Amino acid sequence: MTGPVRARPLTAEAFAPFGDILDASGTCDRLINAGMCERHHDRARLDFGTEGRAGISIFDAVPRSLPYDCDLLERHPEGSQAFLPLSANPFLVIVARDLGGRPDKPLAFVTGPHQGINLHRGTWHGVLTPLHPPGLFAVVDRIGPGANLEEVRLDPPVRIIAE
Repeated sequence: MTGPVRARPLTAEAFAPFGDILDASGTCDRLINAGMCERHHDRARLDFGTEGRAGISIFDAVPRSLPYDCDLLERHPEGSQAFLPLSANPFLVIVARDLGGRPDKPLAFVTGPHQGINLHRGTWHGVLTPLHPPGLFAVVDRIGPGANLEEVRLDPPVRIIAE
C-alpha cells in the first residue's frame, strides 16, 4: 500500500462494489404528505443477517481534514452499516476490497451535500471521518449476537489527499 490515495467525488458507479449512496438530490420518487414532502424511496440494501435487527444510533465524530492519515480499517461481517449525516457537510469515505480476509489498498471518496452511504455487509472501511463540524450522524446498523467487528491496523498509515 504505497503512495497517497486521492479522495474523489462519491458516485454511484465507483461506490457500487462497496455499498449504496443515500442521496436526496435530484428528482424524488414520489410526493407524500399532501404534496409537501419528497420521498426518495428505498435507497439502500440493508442486511442484518438471520439473527440481527436494525438499530438506529447517533454518532458524534471529531472532524478531520485532508490530508488524512488512515491507520485503521474495519468491517462488519454480520450486517450492513448506513451513515446519514445530520448536516449538509461533506465527509470522507474510505473503503477497500477484501483480499482473502485482509483489506486491499483503500479508495477514498468525498460525499456531496445530500449524500449518505450504506456499506454492504463485510466491506472494509475507514472510521467515520467528517470533514467539518458538527460530526453528527444517524447510523443504522446491526444489533444482535455474535462478533460483528473486525479491525486491521495499517502500518504505515495510508495518506488520503484531496483530488
